[in-house]
Amino acid sequence: MIRCLTVVGMLLLAGVARAELPSATDAAVRQALSSGKPTVIDLGARTCISCKKMVPILESLSSEYSGKASVLFIDVREDQSAAQKFRIQMIPTQIFFDANGKEVKRHTGFMSKADIVKELKAAGLK
Repeated sequence: MIRCLTVVGMLLLAGVARAELPSATDAAVRQALSSGKPTVIDLGARTCISCKKMVPILESLSSEYSGKASVLFIDVREDQSAAQKFRIQMIPTQIFFDANGKEVKRHTGFMSKADIVKELKAAGLK
């Protein structure tokens, strides 16, 4: 009985402790855009259903392409100035930037991992 409760407790804690990309600061965005690497910024909200579906994709891409591309998330409900700065009308919105920090593509709505990788490659991911 104790062993079963311990396993259940560990599983519950693992679910609670699940990492999420932090909402990027203005400084983090500036650093990414001046890094010489392609960047995708996903602007959404942690409470939006489509945005929640993007979380594991963004986390995976962030780890997989660490050092090769920047993958950022901004919660526009927490950072309304970012929503204005990037002219966000609907969430989630993904904005792709090339290695020079120039916006090259914008997409609104859920986006699959394969489609994000395709756009990062078009923006210069090697």
